[in-house]
Amino acid sequence: MSSMQLRTLTFAVSMVLAGAAVAQEAGGRTRFILSASWQPAFCQTNQKKAECASQTGERADATNFSLHGLWPMRQNYCDVSAEQKAADKDGKWDTLPAVTLSAETQAALAKAMPGTQSGLERHEWVKHGTCTKMSAEDYFGVGVHLVGALNSSAVRDLFAANIGKPVKAEAIKEAFDKSFGPGAGDRVKMSCRRAGKVKMISGLTIGLSEAAGAASAKSTGLGDLIQGAGKTTFGCDEGVVDAAGF
Repeated sequence: MSSMQLRTLTFAVSMVLAGAAVAQEAGGRTRFILSASWQPAFCQTNQKKAECASQTGERADATNFSLHGLWPMRQNYCDVSAEQKAADKDGKWDTLPAVTLSAETQAALAKAMPGTQSGLERHEWVKHGTCTKMSAEDYFGVGVHLVGALNSSAVRDLFAANIGKPVKAEAIKEAFDKSFGPGAGDRVKMSCRRAGKVKMISGLTIGLSEAAGAASAKSTGLGDLIQGAGKTTFGCDEGVVDAAGF
């Protein structure tokens, strides 16, 4: 084989490999969103909510992410009555049906989702959980597991180490990549809100693959679910990690 033929073959192989890599990347598709709140920032503008009035610096949500919800993409209120849908949209969550969970899952959810003090789990089930194929027990079990994985990562450590300080998007994306694999940070969006003159980080929405919608996700690594999702823009580029208290 001549040197010219060898170069041509090498180029062709490199193009095939590059095409395969692009195809693999394009194959990722976000089917679910894990929504994780930074509760102190949420409470700055919701001080009268029960979970905010009772928040302390010692409670878990002062230094950890809280579970907001697990959302199927582009699906809401599946097989929900018009009355329940209207009540949910009006914020009358206490009138929605109670969510039946085991004592173990109920206790874990109360810690992971402080909003249960205001009926958030009823809202999340009616609006989002009904559009999964999971039972309420499995749906909330998956959510608790995934936010627990987030709180065991370099992302949570970054936030906890910078309470009261601003953190940039680049640092957060690097922490995601460190804990959940290269490119994980490209599948995350950050939201911020203003409290007075301070722009605070209010939460993260994390893209997940279709596998997040099965009970087996209770034992699946968060990194695997993130890696199977599509990319997104990061949103807010910098914000302060708020401390508990008003």
